[in-house]
Amino acid sequence: MGKKQKRGKAGNAAQYLTRNQAIKKLQLRLSEFRRLCILKGVHPREPKRKVKGANKTYYHVKDINWLAHEPLIQNFRAVKVHERRVSKARAKANFSLARRLMRAKPGYKLDHLVRERYPSFIDALRDLDDPLTLLHLFATLPAEGRLGISASTVDKCRRLVLEWNAYVARTSSLRRVFVSVKGFYYQAEVAGCSVTWLVPHQLAQVLPADVDFTVMLTFLEFYATLVQFVMFKLYHNLGLRYPPVADKSLEAAAAGLAGIMKDIAGLAADEQQQQGEQQQQQDGTAAAAAALPDVVQRLGTLGKKLQQLQQQQQQGDTAAAAAAAAEDESEELPEIDSGCGDDSDSEADSEADAAEDEEEEEEDEEGSSAEESEEDAAGSEEEQQQQQQQQEAAGDDDDAAGVSGAAVAGGGLGSVDPDDDAGLCSVLLQGCVFWLAREVPREPLLLMIRAFGGTAAWEGPGSPLQEADEAITHQIVDRPTQGHKFLSRAYVQPQWLFDSINHRVLLPAELYAPGKVPPPHLSPFVDNEAEGYTPEFARTIKQLQEAARAARRAAAGLATEAAFLQDGSAADAAAAAAAAAPGEDDAVAEKVYQKELAKELRAAQGVEAGDADQGSEEEEGSEQGSDEEEDAAAAAAGKKRKAAAAGATGKAAEEDEEAAMADIMMTRKNRKLYARINRAIEGKAERVAALEQRKAKLAGQQQQQQQVAAGGRPKRQRKAA
Repeated sequence: MGKKQKRGKAGNAAQYLTRNQAIKKLQLRLSEFRRLCILKGVHPREPKRKVKGANKTYYHVKDINWLAHEPLIQNFRAVKVHERRVSKARAKANFSLARRLMRAKPGYKLDHLVRERYPSFIDALRDLDDPLTLLHLFATLPAEGRLGISASTVDKCRRLVLEWNAYVARTSSLRRVFVSVKGFYYQAEVAGCSVTWLVPHQLAQVLPADVDFTVMLTFLEFYATLVQFVMFKLYHNLGLRYPPVADKSLEAAAAGLAGIMKDIAGLAADEQQQQGEQQQQQDGTAAAAAALPDVVQRLGTLGKKLQQLQQQQQQGDTAAAAAAAAEDESEELPEIDSGCGDDSDSEADSEADAAEDEEEEEEDEEGSSAEESEEDAAGSEEEQQQQQQQQEAAGDDDDAAGVSGAAVAGGGLGSVDPDDDAGLCSVLLQGCVFWLAREVPREPLLLMIRAFGGTAAWEGPGSPLQEADEAITHQIVDRPTQGHKFLSRAYVQPQWLFDSINHRVLLPAELYAPGKVPPPHLSPFVDNEAEGYTPEFARTIKQLQEAARAARRAAAGLATEAAFLQDGSAADAAAAAAAAAPGEDDAVAEKVYQKELAKELRAAQGVEAGDADQGSEEEEGSEQGSDEEEDAAAAAAGKKRKAAAAGATGKAAEEDEEAAMADIMMTRKNRKLYARINRAIEGKAERVAALEQRKAKLAGQQQQQQQVAAGGRPKRQRKAA
């Protein structure tokens, strides 16, 4: 018989400890233990059997032993001793000693915890959603000393947020944006990982009293260190210095993102380089002028010499023209015959005249052939011009057909592969210049515009353009009416930018005009096909996307097979429709065929018959036969319908039997899983039906409102029986 084990030495009782037992073992306070667990990533466990009670929190023994070797415990104890000394000095009214002790407060770092919890860079990127959300939250909170939220903490969060946004805008990593009541949802693709975070609206924040900000500050302390590690790696991968240097003037003017982007984008360096190059050119010109005074003097008199040469050339041209006119006049003068010439001279003259006549005939023949060749060339040129005009007309038709696609395709036509989503995002707003009004949120819009290749301007310091600049193509406003308008730009609401970015097309600006109710803001995080319901505006957007894709492929010079595929699909659809025709269509086709066959038989019999009486009798007989055949065909069609219905019911019965047999043969676990799947499908169908009913109700309300606005009375809807 083996040795009897004591209670609590094996099993769950030995593997798990309560929180009080863990605190006693580590010799820490509750706040210190909670803080250590948050920093180390240790979570409570749920044992199968709670030996010490069901209302207690349990931790695994291995986790507690792991915490016992953490160097931070010694730092926490040093901080506790330091606080005790400061409180003792204040109790003795030794304020100078208290202030000196406060300046010598012991500190610690969390770098080793980041390397311990995230061995690789990809692991840190995958866990970056919560850190960014918490950093954006504290960046918008006010500093509150009684809750432990210091101004330095808020400034640190604000700096990290601007650094992250500047990196996303520089690398064009932003992919999706959605506006909700909670704030702005962003999703970026960094190093192949999707990072999603939430940014609250820029409103006055009220700090609730029932929230434990101490726990949130502990998470924030670790998350800030983690984000600093990640940002250091990302910036150095781009060859940029970290941390970036922000422009103090822009930061004071609430344009911190523009200040950091000015540094990381190299705008300041480019300006300095351009200024340096201009200075070098000026210095080089001055040095050359000082070293070569003769050359400079010659260059100065070069213009006068050119004018003199031109005048001389004009004088020479006039003299040559006068000499040529004189020669023409001398040739035209007639020769005077004195009558004292010899016969030899006359013969020579006659031979010369004959030679001249032959030369003139040859010249005439050459001239006629040249004229014929010129006429042929002119005819060919006319044909080419006609062909070119036809091609241009066809091209104009194509351009007119593709205007909508090119208009919504955005920038970068022909320079980016249409199938490359990352490249398309970087040039979608290329060539678009936006003016941000005072009432719109500047920082979110600036982030989106810069990330998608656009240019943004605003009222205040740091703006690259003024409001009256003609280069501005869009003005984003959020007011019911716009007083002064520029005809060279489009006025849109902020939602236009969000929807255009999410769907990768430049939507029509007329739908988002100021004072007009915009279309529904569809979430890019929802898959309509998976949900089973596609909104009406989503179908419109899909058509615009297809047109934009066609325009991009045409601009990129890619060989599309869209027309070929459409023709093939149409032919396949027609063949499938013909193959899947119902039984009634077959019966109708049989009737028509019987009638045509009867007509042919009557015609053949009429031709063969010799007299009209026999022909008429045969026609009557054929008509009676055709009627009988029609009745027989109708009866056959009815039998076919009955047989098809019976077959359908038989198939349904067979399917029900097969489903029942499959249900019987499944295990209990698989049966429960199958039932859960069916319930999910039914729930999705119910949600889709509810959405359809809501859509119909809204359409009816809009129709009634339109009728009331038009001056008519709305029609009452009859109640369903």
